[in-house]
Amino acid sequence: MTSTAGPDRDHIVISGMAVEAPGGIDTLSSYWSALANSRELIGPFPRDRGWPIEELLSLGDREGWGQVGDAGGFLDRVAEFDPSFFGISQREALASDPQQRVGLRVAWRALENAGVNPGALAGEDAGCYIGASPMEYGPSASEINEHSGFRTVGYGQLGVAGRISHSLGLTGPSMCIDSACASSLTALHLAVSALRNGECDWAIAGAVCVMSSPMGFYEFAKNGALSSDGHCRAYSDDASGTLWGEGAVALLVEPEARARRLGHPVYGRVLASYTNHNGKGRPILVPRAHAQEKLVRRTVEMSGIDPADIGMIEGHGTATRAGDVAELTALQNTYGAAGGDPVLGSVKSNAGHAQAAAGMLGLGKLLLAGRHGEIPPTLYADNPTTKVDWSRSSLRLATKTQPWQPKDDIRYGAVSSFGAGGANAHAIIAIPAHEENDNF
Repeated sequence: MTSTAGPDRDHIVISGMAVEAPGGIDTLSSYWSALANSRELIGPFPRDRGWPIEELLSLGDREGWGQVGDAGGFLDRVAEFDPSFFGISQREALASDPQQRVGLRVAWRALENAGVNPGALAGEDAGCYIGASPMEYGPSASEINEHSGFRTVGYGQLGVAGRISHSLGLTGPSMCIDSACASSLTALHLAVSALRNGECDWAIAGAVCVMSSPMGFYEFAKNGALSSDGHCRAYSDDASGTLWGEGAVALLVEPEARARRLGHPVYGRVLASYTNHNGKGRPILVPRAHAQEKLVRRTVEMSGIDPADIGMIEGHGTATRAGDVAELTALQNTYGAAGGDPVLGSVKSNAGHAQAAAGMLGLGKLLLAGRHGEIPPTLYADNPTTKVDWSRSSLRLATKTQPWQPKDDIRYGAVSSFGAGGANAHAIIAIPAHEENDNF
């Protein structure tokens, strides 16, 4: 795989961004405020999605099942949508997965954030790469109902990227990526690669997760990997499992020369990205420290930077025992052994595990932290897991807000995401410390 960085190549930059996160967050400023002020954005199960709440909350009474708390990181406005604004009929919108609707909203706002008019892009050679996973929206397509005829493009991950490209009139590559919880950083990787290869002039990269069904709560309650207390205690000795959440982020990515020429803000340069797989051996759901370590080393090699320069790492941090230990081991063996002072955290402690959108929410956190020059705290990090030996490396958890010092006017950060199917993704970002804009 060819490097995504190098002195003889134009940097690919992130020049527009929009977010929707639990707790009613739909602006970059409110997202940063929640992170900087250590807000936990967890709330009760939504009561307007037809979920069997009583059955969910009683699963722990069944033999072989874990307890399910009335808690998760849920978006507030998934049912609010103006279809005519995006050129969609009311009936077609109703038959379309909410992930498509939320994806359209954040893509539009990401372009506006960059200073681009989303309504004047028809015919642009622009790509669209969106991470999303199926979420069981609506009745079966193999039965007769009022949604028949609209379900082909109504399924979530099938149509999110297509909806965005169609609504905006973009003519470049358009695809949804499903590598489970590694989907969003994989989408970024593919978008950057497409730009490097000349497949499009610019691209939207993003991810979305809206849980139309409580499927994930059932699965992880049965597997014993769901939080028993309604909190996602990433990297903590008190962690009892992950907690599901939702979210969406869209980015405008383009060559830096283009961004500068058009006056777009530069949130960060994508120095390198890489994806790999755990391979066979252990069960497919079990993470592999050796695969993650290989992933990090390869990405660092691609970036061309000294790994000791990495100041902030936004980790996966699912709060599962196997997942956190594998990740921490890989990070200790790489960044933690490089001679620097890397600080690790996970936005999942604030908002839960947003699955296909998890890595993109983490990337958004990293970019805003770099722009503000502060590393926000990770909740529950004051009691780090004792399953690893913290004294053997310089890696440490972000227990409080702390300054993030640049090196030669650049803040270097890294972000990871790992999928349940064995896929892993990692990216290294350079954030110019002198950039100023009012777009967040």
